[in-house]
Amino acid sequence: MTQNIRRVVTYRDSDGVSRYLMDGEAPNVHVQDNLGGLKITEIWETTTAPTTNTGTEDAGAGITQLEPKEGSGGTVVRIVEWPARSDDALKAASTGDVGDFAEEGVFTATDRHPLMHTTTTLDYIIILKGEIWSVLEEDETLLKAGDVLVQRGTNHAWSNRSDEPCLMAGIMV
Repeated sequence: MTQNIRRVVTYRDSDGVSRYLMDGEAPNVHVQDNLGGLKITEIWETTTAPTTNTGTEDAGAGITQLEPKEGSGGTVVRIVEWPARSDDALKAASTGDVGDFAEEGVFTATDRHPLMHTTTTLDYIIILKGEIWSVLEEDETLLKAGDVLVQRGTNHAWSNRSDEPCLMAGIMV
């Protein structure tokens, strides 16, 4: 069973008063059926640093790439739900097609894992529920709810070997 994510976004109105702009189920959800039901909920994207906090557009709606836009100095925040026994599903799936995140050169299947990939970002990964293995080229470690991984552009993959889904937040800078 997948978990729906509530997203609450604030802003300042034309008088400078703090208000809630959005409050409800996050609408920018992608389920990767070809990857065993991996669920990605796009929360927000910034495209500059420092960012601007003006406007009322849904900055999560336009995310179509894994990382922040190249050269932007921006960020991407997403929630990822890894299905139980995700590696079993990946072995049965066509991992050559990774949906929206198929930028050339990002994912490189290896004997170690079919979704090994390297990003150019600094990522903060926060395990919200369940557990998942962080897989590197030669090492791996089990992360559980409450753990935080600082991912510094290394070649890596994720492996949920448990019988329960794992919910993680990823903040890519």
